[in-house]
Amino acid sequence: MSLSHTAAEYMLSDALLPDPSSSRAKGLRLELPSDRLLKFVTVGLPLFLVSLAFAREFSAGSQISCFSPTNFTGKQSAYTDTACWDSLIHHGFDAEGRAITKSLWALKVFPYSLLVVAVLMYLPYLLWRYAAAPALHCDLLFIIDELDKSYNRSVRLVQHMKKVQQASAEPEQFWEEYERARRERYFEFPLLERYLTCKQHAHALVFIYILRNLLLLLFLAATCLYLVFLHLNIFFQDEFSCSIKTGLLEAEPHIPPLIPCKLVFFSVFQLISLSVGSVYVLLIPVVIYNALQLCQWDKGLLSVYEMLPAFDLLSRRMLTCPLNDLNIILLFLRANISELTSFSRLNAVSALREATANKEDIDTVIDFMTLLAGLETTKPKH
Repeated sequence: MSLSHTAAEYMLSDALLPDPSSSRAKGLRLELPSDRLLKFVTVGLPLFLVSLAFAREFSAGSQISCFSPTNFTGKQSAYTDTACWDSLIHHGFDAEGRAITKSLWALKVFPYSLLVVAVLMYLPYLLWRYAAAPALHCDLLFIIDELDKSYNRSVRLVQHMKKVQQASAEPEQFWEEYERARRERYFEFPLLERYLTCKQHAHALVFIYILRNLLLLLFLAATCLYLVFLHLNIFFQDEFSCSIKTGLLEAEPHIPPLIPCKLVFFSVFQLISLSVGSVYVLLIPVVIYNALQLCQWDKGLLSVYEMLPAFDLLSRRMLTCPLNDLNIILLFLRANISELTSFSRLNAVSALREATANKEDIDTVIDFMTLLAGLETTKPKH
């Protein structure tokens, strides 16, 4: 019998979690995987395409080609290209024959506008990083540490129960004392539960998270509308008529009034705008999904910890509106599940409990570990 008790003590000692290392604080993820993907695509895509556009501009040279008159010299043709590129004004006539002008400057600033788009897409991330991430980091560090400590306290409680049961002359009296302690909630973890309850009544993190998604949604929609405006007004005109009869050249008789020009980079800008617009339209449902996932509780993680004695935050308190900081913290606990060492062990115990024939005999992890320790093969029914 002493051999079995010694084996049970070793088993329970091995079940204890080691002290957390200092790397836990550095390894916490303060962004959800979907938010990290959104940041990478919304910021990285325009920067990547703009770099390609600038690389093509530097390699190809002039971005405009004008058909100068045959009597122009090489320097005059080069001057014509430069002047038309600087002005980018189309001179034409309407249906009644009146002269009209149309500015094409949006094409010239298009690569720089994509840089502005990338900066705007980065602003929601900066808002979250400096307004919410520090408080979220402290919350996650405390809650993860307390959940692991709650698991360790449960294991130590089993070790103590094992010693008390061995010293007890009447097993029935031991089980009655155990049931009374459970009814009077001697096993509860008030600090952790009250902290989580407090977070259920706070709304700072959820407000910043919703604001972040709304800003991102606004910037995505504004960028798509801007690209639609460019396509409807400018991106179907790769040829235009340029006038260089200005300034000192206005009185020169040998200079024609209009010179036809063609934009060499036009097809590249069309492809870039279509790529950015298509990807951003596809990302809008992802942003909406990220915001809507706050409308329901993520009960999968804490439900495993309800196996701990008297840890019933889900069943007793998580019945209110899910738009609060606790729901945000649960989402980030799910993203940092690798840092929560006790979860994997409790999850394994939960799977074993589901596979047990007499499920009514195992209510909490204390009961399960009590059976493993060899205290009793069964305990009295309620």
